[in-house]
Amino acid sequence: MRFMVIVKASKDSEAGVMPSAELLAAMGKFNEEMIKAGVMLAGEGLHPTAKGARVKYSASQPAVSRGPFNFNSDLVCGFWLIQTGSLDEAIGWMKRAPFDGGAEIEIRQVFSAEDFGDALTPELREQEVRLRAQAGK
Repeated sequence: MRFMVIVKASKDSEAGVMPSAELLAAMGKFNEEMIKAGVMLAGEGLHPTAKGARVKYSASQPAVSRGPFNFNSDLVCGFWLIQTGSLDEAIGWMKRAPFDGGAEIEIRQVFSAEDFGDALTPELREQEVRLRAQAGK
C-alpha cells in the first residue's frame, strides 16, 4: 500500500524559517532508514505559500490566486510518499520522524488501480501502465 504523508505547515515554515542543521541531519538519517527498508518512494519540503498559487475551478474560467495564503491548519509544507504493508506500519514509521512538539502530519492511503473496480476499463488500465512507464514511476 502506498501512503501520502502530509506534513502540516507551521507559522515558521510559512515565514520561510529554514530547519536547523541538527533537524536536517536527523531528517536525513530518518529518510535513509526508510530508503534502506524499501519504504520511502519520495519526499520533499515545500516553499512557503508566498511562492505558490491556487487555482479554483468553476463553470466558467478557472480563477488563480497567488500566495501568500492565510495561515491555517490545512497548509502543507512537505510530504513523503511511502510504501508499507498497512496503515499501522505507516504510522509506526511516522512516529519515528524527528519532529519536535507541535508538528503535525496526516497519513492518507493512495488509490491503486484495483480500488476503482470495473470503472477502470482495460483500456484505462493500459493507459495508466503506459503513463507510469513514461513518467518513470
